[in-house]
This record gives sequence, structure tokens and C-alpha cells, in this order.
Amino acid sequence: MRHSFIASWNNLKTALLLGGLFALFVAVGSLWGRDGMVFAAILGVLTNLGAWWFSDRIAIAAMQGQAVDESTAPQLVRMVRDLAECAQLPMPRVFICPHDAPNAFATGRSPRHAAVAVTQGALRLLDERELRGVMAHELAHVRNRDTLISSVAATIAGVFSTVAQWAFLFGGSRDREGGHPLAGLLVILLSAIAAALLKAMISRSREFVADADGAAIAGSPDGLISALQRLDAAAARIPMHNPHPNMNNMFIVEPFVGETLTRMFASHPPTEARVRALQTGAVA
Repeated sequence: MRHSFIASWNNLKTALLLGGLFALFVAVGSLWGRDGMVFAAILGVLTNLGAWWFSDRIAIAAMQGQAVDESTAPQLVRMVRDLAECAQLPMPRVFICPHDAPNAFATGRSPRHAAVAVTQGALRLLDERELRGVMAHELAHVRNRDTLISSVAATIAGVFSTVAQWAFLFGGSRDREGGHPLAGLLVILLSAIAAALLKAMISRSREFVADADGAAIAGSPDGLISALQRLDAAAARIPMHNPHPNMNNMFIVEPFVGETLTRMFASHPPTEARVRALQTGAVA
């Protein structure tokens, strides 16, 4: 019952996200007047459809993920199959990404169209118990349908960032009669900030739930606790060269979090808070 409620709530949030970011597209398009709004609306619809159906392929391709099976990565695939059975999920596709930065993510519009991916760096860094905790966490995202909302947010926010940059470079409001360039710039900046904040609000709470559910799937929180601590420490040393920071909310620990990035814009809660919740059995 709990997982059904979480899945339904995440589906609703996905719809709200699609609608909200569509509205932001139109707001930016309005800087070019009526024609700009029409173009932005069409672009928004196409982006929403693409994000819904192809976001998993986009994410895997962006990370250069290579599909593996029991002949190419037997230990990893058997581990995922065992955990999927424990979680009562269909077997997802499994990918390995050729990145030194240790991390992992899950994607897909539904449990029947899901994929889990892990980087080469994570496979080298984590022991079997820790890797099991990480894969269980990603399967928890699959079961709760976090993967859809995460992938949709990453895809649409990435395209929207590009549109906002175009608006900034070409200054749509300056071409409008009576338009004010500072007002147009303010709309662009506020729209970009709104997109970032919307993603952050959607992402943070789900990590606590996925941690708790992942610990239950794995049979113990110990492996995940250790993995989170090691992954967080490694993320500070080894940057993740992903195509765009809008993908950050997909990973188990957030890449690209430096001293200049405020927690307001972070897509994940602090790792120490996640570890504390796992240790106490609390879901924030």
C-alpha cells in the first residue's frame, strides 16, 4: 500500500513537473511576442513527449552506458537479479558506464522499462556488500517510479536551460515594442531559478525514501551506509564528466557540488543526513 501511494504521488509530481516546465517554456517564448509563445508551446509539447518516451535512452547514451549480461558482467547481473526478485520487480536492463567517478543511477518510465547503471569507478571502489546496497537503492527508485520523474526533470530542464540561454544571448524583449531588456533578463533568470528549485524540491525527499527502501531490499542498511560515505568522499576528488549538471538528480550521490553551490540548488540532501536517517531508521 505504501509503495503504491508513493508511486501514485510521484506520477502526479511528474505531471506537475511537465506542466510547470511547459509553462516556463511559454514564459520565455513570450519574450518574442505571440509567435514566440506559439513556437515555445510547440517545443514544450515535443520536449515533454520526448522526455516521457526517450529519457531513459537519452540518459544512458549521455553516460555512454554499455549493456551487460551474465556473460560480460556475471557478478553484477546476478546481484541485480537477486535484488529485483527481493523487491518483486521485473529484471531491469543493466549498464556499465566508462567513467572513473564512482556513481550509479536508475532510469526508465516504468518498472517494466527500467535500467540501472553503475560507473567503472564505483565497481572499483565498492566491495560486494556496498555495491549491493547501491543497487538496492536504485531498484527502490524503480519501484517508487522515481526514475520517470528524475529522467523527465533532467531532460526537460536541460532543454529549458538551452532555451533560456538563447533568450539571454539574443535578447528577445529588446525586439518587442515597449519591451524592457532588464525585465526580459529578469524573466529569464527567474525562470531558470524556478526550474532548478522545482527539480531540487522533487529530488531531495525521495532520496531518504529510496535509502530506507533500498536498505530493506538489501536486507541491511550497513552496505548502503558505507557506500554513501565512500561515494561522497570520492565525488569531491573525482569529477563526473557528465554532459550537463541537470543530470545530477539522477545519481545516488550528487556530482559537481562545490563550495560555491548553495544547498538550495542541490538535488540531494546532505550525505550525513542520509546516513543518520539510515542509522536511526528514520525516513525524513
